[in-house]
Amino acid sequence: MTTPREHRTPQRQAQGAVLRLFAATGGRRLLLGLALAAATVLAGMALLGLSGWFITGTALAGLSAAAAFGFNVFLPSASIRLLALGRTAGRYAERVVTHDASFAVLAALRERLFRGWARPQALRALRQRPSRLLFRLTHDIDALESIYLRVAVPAGAALGAALLAGGVLGALDWRLGLATFAWLLLCGGGVALFAARRARSAALRRARGLERLREQAIDLVAGQTELAMAGRLSAQCLQLARTDARLARAEDALNRLETRTGWTYAVAGHATVAGVLLAVGALAQAGAVNAPLAALALLLALSALEPFAALRRGALEAGRSALAARRLAPRLAGPAAEEEDTALPAPAANDAALRMDAVHAGHGDGHGAGGDVLHGIDLAIARGERVAVVGASGMGKSTLLALAAGELRPRSGSVQAEAATWLTQRTELFQDSLQDNLRLADPAATEAQLWAALTASGLAADVQRLARGLDTPLGEGGLGLSGGQARRLALARLLLHPAGFWLLDEPTEGLDGATASDVLARLARHAGGRTLLIATHLRREALLADRLLVLDRGRIAAEHLRGTPSFDAVLATLRQH
Repeated sequence: MTTPREHRTPQRQAQGAVLRLFAATGGRRLLLGLALAAATVLAGMALLGLSGWFITGTALAGLSAAAAFGFNVFLPSASIRLLALGRTAGRYAERVVTHDASFAVLAALRERLFRGWARPQALRALRQRPSRLLFRLTHDIDALESIYLRVAVPAGAALGAALLAGGVLGALDWRLGLATFAWLLLCGGGVALFAARRARSAALRRARGLERLREQAIDLVAGQTELAMAGRLSAQCLQLARTDARLARAEDALNRLETRTGWTYAVAGHATVAGVLLAVGALAQAGAVNAPLAALALLLALSALEPFAALRRGALEAGRSALAARRLAPRLAGPAAEEEDTALPAPAANDAALRMDAVHAGHGDGHGAGGDVLHGIDLAIARGERVAVVGASGMGKSTLLALAAGELRPRSGSVQAEAATWLTQRTELFQDSLQDNLRLADPAATEAQLWAALTASGLAADVQRLARGLDTPLGEGGLGLSGGQARRLALARLLLHPAGFWLLDEPTEGLDGATASDVLARLARHAGGRTLLIATHLRREALLADRLLVLDRGRIAAEHLRGTPSFDAVLATLRQH
């Protein structure tokens, strides 16, 4: 059984990892924001205390002409104006700096998290649970904002307030200063810690409930036709309503706790003022302090607990932030480590483009679950060679290409390959302009290079007829283009990429005969001396190859060279269209 201490250890390690990333990414800007927040709070406390001292001193000085002539009005009034202006400017600067620093750190963490997912089999995981990964990039990253804005910044300001109150009151009487400082830390910090512990369960229920609610809402909207046909639409709506009710109960619990915490801080503030009032009253009666200093002490005590109350929001969201840190910390690895993890080693032989030795691979969890798709694959492809992998569906053709692309890691054996570009069965286009979809292949490509790639793919004439040309916006998944146009755009992206190794996974699947023939002719014409590895079950695609590999049950059953009777015999067994 896992003990609470053992459960907290990985949680603290995750929080420590996230805090180190905050420090490494934000650095001085975070510290500057913290210093500005503390300075603003101290300026406000000093303004209130000095104003009380000044008003009381002025009133007493007015009781006699001699005291009035001896009272210096200008220095305290100038100090009050300076503190008022400083507090206003400090508040503005603090908000600008803290939010800018926080947003910059979150943006950097979001990029690093995305890089953490840009690794083998990431696309498969994304397709299986897209809403969860999107939730990590958005909601969970945003939850880390509380660590700095609602915990670190208020805590720093509150500590500064306690030090100022304790120092000023300690100058009047060391016992009063020490007691006030200890009371502020014990009461102000203790209430925040208690609220964080009490809110943890509700905050976790709220975070998980919100994620579940979004998933179910997306499933309902995206799959309403299928749900209606299966007679499950009302059941899905009922499940969504139940999730929403659980979320509402968690939010209600947090709101109630927030109200109680605010009430506790109010009571503690009144108790602080009452205690300091009694203490300075006793000191005044003993002649240790005068009335203006007593007013200054009382007003400082009045404002000392207010910065601690700002910790209330952070305490209530601490559970959500801790959950986000625990979820994200394993994926927030450095970019260098990720690149090292995903790059395939180049073949040892200078004339080789791909080499596989005793490779076993599958699409399970990487530890044997799901079974191997490929068994004992030994394969060598020379530079400039064109090889087609044929076989029935499910024999491992796409898995072989995924290994060559570095998208899949073998469970055993070794894979060495040149950098390759992969034309998959699906055309992956994004909601962006046409030219930005093209520049995914080469971000530094000029407009002339883009048009050259479009011309080579046969899409230039279609793009020229569009009102906005290369700036034409595409919808999600390339909405706005026909299937053939989308495939030609993918082909243009392939031609634009500088890699000398092409991986073609059924490149004309789903296209009509004329479009497919044109695409294949363009591929053959522009391939030049590039290496081609083609996964196919169509004769027209296999004709691009000089060598055929037959996959059967995850093994290379045979290979045939162009010009041999067996090559032609295998071609005859493939589908014509």
